[in-house]
Amino acid sequence: MTTRIVPLTAFVCLLLGLTAYSKWHRDPIHVSGFIEADEVRLGSRIGGRVARVNVQEGQSVDAGMVLVELEPYDLIERESELELTLAAHEADYQRVIAGYRPEEIGQAQAKLDQLQARLDLLRAGPRQQEIEAARARLSLAKAEQTLAEETTQRLSRLAQSNATSEQELDAARERYEASLANVAVRQQELALLEAGTREEELREAIARAKEAEQALLLMQNGNRAEEIERTKASRDAAQAALDAIRKQKEELQIKCPTDGTVEALDLQPGDMIAPGAPVLSILDRENLWVRTYLPQNRVGMNVGQTLPLRVDSFPNEIFEGTIAFIARQSEFTPSNVQTPEERSQQVFRTKITIHDDQNRLRPGMTVDVWLDQTGTAE
Repeated sequence: MTTRIVPLTAFVCLLLGLTAYSKWHRDPIHVSGFIEADEVRLGSRIGGRVARVNVQEGQSVDAGMVLVELEPYDLIERESELELTLAAHEADYQRVIAGYRPEEIGQAQAKLDQLQARLDLLRAGPRQQEIEAARARLSLAKAEQTLAEETTQRLSRLAQSNATSEQELDAARERYEASLANVAVRQQELALLEAGTREEELREAIARAKEAEQALLLMQNGNRAEEIERTKASRDAAQAALDAIRKQKEELQIKCPTDGTVEALDLQPGDMIAPGAPVLSILDRENLWVRTYLPQNRVGMNVGQTLPLRVDSFPNEIFEGTIAFIARQSEFTPSNVQTPEERSQQVFRTKITIHDDQNRLRPGMTVDVWLDQTGTAE
């Protein structure tokens, strides 16, 4: 009887000891997840025909590397056209800013001086010498008229006695009629000079001089501010159109925005791609992170806190991660989450960035995130 009690007592003591040990010595708390990386899906905003594909699936690429090149089609010709248009608008803008050349201003000044002199001449009217000369010409014309009249009368008397020919008499009569006309002309000339400048001519000369004066002032003052702004706007519009074409030319090369690995690529030279459609994807190997879920009793952890991590691929090494995000609202535990605290039915989604200076970790690796620093000890 005694031999049976002793083993039973020992077993009960061992069971109580294990119970006490498990009560006061809990395993370090950890949660698990998988390493993930941001996927960048690349394409071109303009689309077109593929000229060259410079990478393959699985290839490591660096930031700025040209992955795919498209055919330029007519972009080069359109760029040249816009460059010439911009040059023309720029020249027009500079011309408007510079204003008129000194030669043009001098020409306008000479035109004004010419018209002003004409106006002064009309205002002064005929000179006295011109009037006296006109009177002298009129007196001469009257004298010629008198002589022609006397010659005609004398030849008429001689013709009655047949002392002269009819031809001489006709010639004398013609000279007399011409003298009459000459006298009339000289009288009109004298009357015109004595009357002076006509009012209509004076007003016309004043208007022409004023027009020339305003034209000179316009050249001296330069172009209007509105005209300068208009030419500047035209220049800027041409520059904007050229910049847009150059941006489109940049889209002919699909470049890698970050260091990473080509994840998916199904593209050959000659293929057509649509504008804005992704044609390949890059995994950003520089920014690895773990998506995991914290139980409710661990929500007190803070963003920026550093935690130790264990990766199955490197079981004897400890990596570091930094909490980058903790959800503000809880959710039910996903089916793929492993946690020893089964009492917690709701968890908080958390993102932890990984520090991997040696670039050994890869997306898809399984990771254990230790919520207690002691959990890193064996």
